[in-house]
Amino acid sequence: MKESDLYLPLKRFLESQNYEVKGEVQDCDAVAVRGKEAPVVVELKLSLNLNVVLQAVDRLSLTPKVYIGIPKQCKILNRRRRHIIKLLRMLGLGLLVIDSDRQIGSVEVLLDPGEYRPRKSKHRQERLLGEFVKRVGDPNLGGTGKRKGIMTVYRQRALVIARFLQQQGPTKASHIARILQEPKARNILYKNVYGWFDKVSLGVYELSPRGKQEIPLWREEVEDTISGNQTTHHHTDEQPAKRRRAKAHR
Repeated sequence: MKESDLYLPLKRFLESQNYEVKGEVQDCDAVAVRGKEAPVVVELKLSLNLNVVLQAVDRLSLTPKVYIGIPKQCKILNRRRRHIIKLLRMLGLGLLVIDSDRQIGSVEVLLDPGEYRPRKSKHRQERLLGEFVKRVGDPNLGGTGKRKGIMTVYRQRALVIARFLQQQGPTKASHIARILQEPKARNILYKNVYGWFDKVSLGVYELSPRGKQEIPLWREEVEDTISGNQTTHHHTDEQPAKRRRAKAHR
């Protein structure tokens, strides 16, 4: 298939909407004009990549009505449809899917160009900031994924509990919560997201075989988390003591 194979189905589609269409005008693959409206520019490509998007963005200096036209068989569209549409919407571009296999061809408008108004998610922002504030230290190297998994606040809490069970053996969840000052201990043990815990009896948990195998792999991260928690608790505990001393002086 050639890019020119997409032109005739596109031209028929636009002409059916009373546009006059001409190909290869000022480096634009297709230009359509209807009355005194802003012209429509369509860049015809067999696939989607950064160069295509940059070319289409450059055409926005000519008109706000810029589309990218691609064949129905475009593989990346089938794999990343939602993300591609989101990106093009943010850039103010339109997207046409052209089927040139049929005798007369057809065109589907997936997206019309228009001004992008982002919808901010307050909930997602709060989750982002919550994870940032509660995470102990900076255990992940930005830009790299870990084979063991990214260190999150939840994982840090689970590791501290697992380390406690590794040292103390089977223990009641309520006791763990009290000793570690971890209010979510019961929930973490019950959900057992990482498979590190086994329930021995009512409210009593121990380290599972998987936990015994995996926890040593996180030894350094566990030590950093515990050290960070102790520093935080130390600073927190100092405040009441300072206030008590201030009152005593008064």
